[in-house]
Amino acid sequence: MKKWKLTILDYYIIRKFLGTFFFALILIICIAVIFDVAEKIDDFMEKGASIKLIVFQYYLNFIPYFAVLFSSLFTFISVIFFTSKMAYNTEIVAILNSGMSFRRMMYPYMISAALISGFSFILSNYVIPGANKKRFAFEEVYVRSHAFNYNKQDVHKQIQPGVYLYFQSFNNVSNIGNMFCIEKYDGTKLVSKLMADYIQWDSVKHKWTAQNYFIRTIDGMNEKIVKGKKIDTTLNIQPEEFKRRENFMEAMSIHELNDYIKTLKLQGADNVNTYIIEREKRTAYPFSTFILTLIGVTLSSRKVRGGIGVHIGTGLALSFGYILFMQFSSQFAISGTLSPMLAAWIPNIIFAIISLYLYKIAPK
Repeated sequence: MKKWKLTILDYYIIRKFLGTFFFALILIICIAVIFDVAEKIDDFMEKGASIKLIVFQYYLNFIPYFAVLFSSLFTFISVIFFTSKMAYNTEIVAILNSGMSFRRMMYPYMISAALISGFSFILSNYVIPGANKKRFAFEEVYVRSHAFNYNKQDVHKQIQPGVYLYFQSFNNVSNIGNMFCIEKYDGTKLVSKLMADYIQWDSVKHKWTAQNYFIRTIDGMNEKIVKGKKIDTTLNIQPEEFKRRENFMEAMSIHELNDYIKTLKLQGADNVNTYIIEREKRTAYPFSTFILTLIGVTLSSRKVRGGIGVHIGTGLALSFGYILFMQFSSQFAISGTLSPMLAAWIPNIIFAIISLYLYKIAPK
């Protein structure tokens, strides 16, 4: 196999690609921050947030999240913008006429895409979760109009194999679960059942305390009943689980997310697909950088009537089509119609096919 090394032309394309990408990203981040400040300035002033907290705890942790959220889109726009300019300055024609193949010309594009993809992957899985924890903590104090209220009724959970609990309701301020019941099974046979008027978390003992309880123990044909006012019990569940907002998974590292998915599967939770999709997206989104880069190059490497505007318009339509397709497939996975892994990757699969077709028909 013939070895190749980076040339002046490769460095030129990489510099153009990354320079345009980071310039566009910084520009949109500045605009987003300005709009966000305008929206939240009243909350900041009303609740006495200092400039230091606003800058270092909120916006410094807001920027990485926003950067990754739109990294694929701005990769696409950047490729189309500077490649279109090269095409209209006949630079692409000169490159191909110099003996460089279209395939070889794609190398610096893919190197740039790999750098952006790796940057996005590391941020998504290891940096942004920690940043989101700080950002969410700031929002709870200085942005949210009220504390989170757990309002689900008739909560059923499997907390370990063969052990099921039930709350009629749970107050996440006082950490009290009303009309509590826990059942233990040996296979399909009920072996014990504890019922109580309510159960409360004891922050000193780090245990749950059941009030006005009733315990029924079954051993074959024998049955034992115990009643009492108060009893401590250890459950494989913490009150913090009832204090989380829906977006708390965005504050989990990839290892924390994997552990939480295992816990949800053990509990028999019906929303486990939501967290699996989040995990798969953290890999699927960075990978889409390669696909969108290939589409961008093949679309914008030749002159068309209408100029750069046609290329950018087509690129934006495909980008938003990708995002829309991802949202639709995610909803199908959440409802159980589609595998979560397939839901996260099917937009990449479809757009990869589109990119290969465009590459095949691109003038070389």
